[in-house]
Amino acid sequence: MSQVLDTPPHTPAPADDDLAALAARHGLSVSGARPSLPEYVRQLWARRHFITAFATAKLTAQYSQAKLGQLWQVMTPLLNAAVYYFIFGVLLGTKHGVPDYVPFLVTGVFVWTFTQSSIMAGTRAISGNLGLVRALHFPRAALPISFCLQQLQQLLFSMAALVVILLGFGVPVAPSWVLAVPALVLQFMFNAGVSMVMARWGAKTPDIAQLMPFVLRTWMYVSGVMWSIDKLTAKDHLPHLVTVVLETNPAAVYIDLMRFALIDSFHAAQLPPHVWATALGWALLAGVGGFIYFWKAEETYGRG
Repeated sequence: MSQVLDTPPHTPAPADDDLAALAARHGLSVSGARPSLPEYVRQLWARRHFITAFATAKLTAQYSQAKLGQLWQVMTPLLNAAVYYFIFGVLLGTKHGVPDYVPFLVTGVFVWTFTQSSIMAGTRAISGNLGLVRALHFPRAALPISFCLQQLQQLLFSMAALVVILLGFGVPVAPSWVLAVPALVLQFMFNAGVSMVMARWGAKTPDIAQLMPFVLRTWMYVSGVMWSIDKLTAKDHLPHLVTVVLETNPAAVYIDLMRFALIDSFHAAQLPPHVWATALGWALLAGVGGFIYFWKAEETYGRG
């Protein structure tokens, strides 16, 4: 009887609205909650120095164990270009009818490598850095963006070798070289957007990283890296839809823009229709769309 009398009355649990009001009154928020999109952009901008420093550190460490060190940043795409030249240019004869084929090929390989490496690095941006994601609080988009920035820095190293090749094969310096800057900016936006999409997929399904090399290799073969899309589509033996797909392929668009900027024998007539508008459209679609798509899953990265 005394136990019944001494039992304190049951206190009902506070309602969710009461908890929300209490948290708001004391300035509390849910740990790890996704911020609004404008706030997320502000947080990302505030960590711009971290993004650039992280990208530079990754680039420096990439070949730190190799005796030739940073020379591999230039040698790797050059060796790839040499292999492609022997297989496609010599054995398959794709160099016939393509003026300045070596500059044509090397430019395509360098620009394609930028996209390929950015997407592959983005696929592993979250799943390969779980320790960092779980230990520190920062906008997770900083990781795929920093990896794309790392690949852009590596491309700039390669561009020095490309300039030497262009001059060595008689391609003169021209005012059109300035067009390489906006082309690279648009390609960076596209690469970063696709990388963020792949980072979200890779965070949930790490096996995607094993599949991507096959997808990217197929994409490379239809992007005109080793052969001229213009010459193929000019023969009128392809269905119209195939021609449109080949000409609007984003990888091919950015490769063609870089070739047009750097190689004087690559004329405007060889570019697909409305090429700059297409390049801008892909950059905005992938860059903005990929960023929003990645942001929507911000709360899930590093959990589970």
